[in-house]
Amino acid sequence: MEVFLGSLFWFIVATSLLVTFHEYGHFWVARRCGVKVLRFSVGLGSPIWSRRGRDGTEYAIGAIPLGGYVKMLDEREADVAASERAEAFNRKPLGQRAAIVAAGPLFNLAFALFAFWAMLLAGVRDYAPYVGESSGLMAEAGIERGDLIRRVADREVSNWTHVLVELTTRGYRGESVAIEVEQDGGGISTRRLDLGQLDGGVDEERFLEQIGLKPWHWVPPALVGRVLEGDPAGQAGIRPGDRVIAVGDTPVDRFAAMSEAIQAEAAAREGRVRLTLDRGGIRETVELQARKERRGEREMWFIGVGPEMRETVRRAGPLQAIPQSVEETWRFTTGSLKVLWHMVAGDAGLDNVSGPITIAQFANYSAQGGFSEFMRFLALISLTLCIMNLLPVPILDGGHLLYYAIEWIKGSPLSDRAQALGHYLGLGALLALMGLAFFNDFSRLAQ
Repeated sequence: MEVFLGSLFWFIVATSLLVTFHEYGHFWVARRCGVKVLRFSVGLGSPIWSRRGRDGTEYAIGAIPLGGYVKMLDEREADVAASERAEAFNRKPLGQRAAIVAAGPLFNLAFALFAFWAMLLAGVRDYAPYVGESSGLMAEAGIERGDLIRRVADREVSNWTHVLVELTTRGYRGESVAIEVEQDGGGISTRRLDLGQLDGGVDEERFLEQIGLKPWHWVPPALVGRVLEGDPAGQAGIRPGDRVIAVGDTPVDRFAAMSEAIQAEAAAREGRVRLTLDRGGIRETVELQARKERRGEREMWFIGVGPEMRETVRRAGPLQAIPQSVEETWRFTTGSLKVLWHMVAGDAGLDNVSGPITIAQFANYSAQGGFSEFMRFLALISLTLCIMNLLPVPILDGGHLLYYAIEWIKGSPLSDRAQALGHYLGLGALLALMGLAFFNDFSRLAQ
């Protein structure tokens, strides 16, 4: 229940913030173009709060915390007094009408740039792109455990998020990709990964599994990365850098295997655990008393050590963060457009479409990760809103811009009948997309 309420709360916070910014773009440019704005609403449905400003605009909060709108004076929607016709949206020149419509998505783009800038300014934690295990296509390419991925094709990468974006977008095209790695033993080399050998196309949810790649933090070695002060391991003299090679008589080489062996050893010996360590080439044996804790419905034994996760923190000053935020925005925008194109072309599965439930889950997860993680989430969702709204689908901003492009070419607006038909088709497409998104969300929940 707590997760559900948290997801709902942060979903409302995120969507309200981004929709407000989007609609403010329409509002701000409309006012600069001399259009009278009748209502600025955050949320849909009947207003639960409203106030009329000095500018004559009614500012409102709708009962349904999804979406929002800016209602402008328009002769196509209601009679307009002769004295106010100059302020009607439909009376404005084509360029001004296009600017007002385009302002919403462009404000979402500006917000994404700001959010990435704020993320970098505060510092965002991520995982350095060290390879944990390789098999299949990655092993055939010669990429090995401990390699640090430095470049994918022509793009420099500094974390696993970048690696996944670059490889996924190239996977749709079945490219042969050059990957520059820094080898565990030293030296730089370039490997070639043939993504054309992918079976069944790209599945974004299991893409790394498809190419045979496990990040380091998924399968860390049995190497002590941190020791919790006051816990049994610290009291026994265990310190970061110690490699656990056996628990009791059970050899271990992965942290997960070490944890399982500790549970078995402690359960059999009333909490006593014997560890064999490799400490700088010298083998030592340490015995300690583990502590028991209840986690959910299960009691578990803990000694107070954590793995070496090879995390990285990206942080930049106010000026340095500007070009980096632009680069981050460009990377995710081009990646999203490539995925969208491959979905239209049929190369990408429609199960990659996510809906409000998945977005709400990610909103809650990112909020729990702190300010920087939430800023990254907002930036990505804001970019998605920008791209989706610019699609040339009637009823969306991009559809209106399409109408204006046709009007510019032919010298006169489309007929009301043609525009109405387009809106019906656009509404049908939008409802179908929403239905698909909800279907995918519920399918993921059922798995």
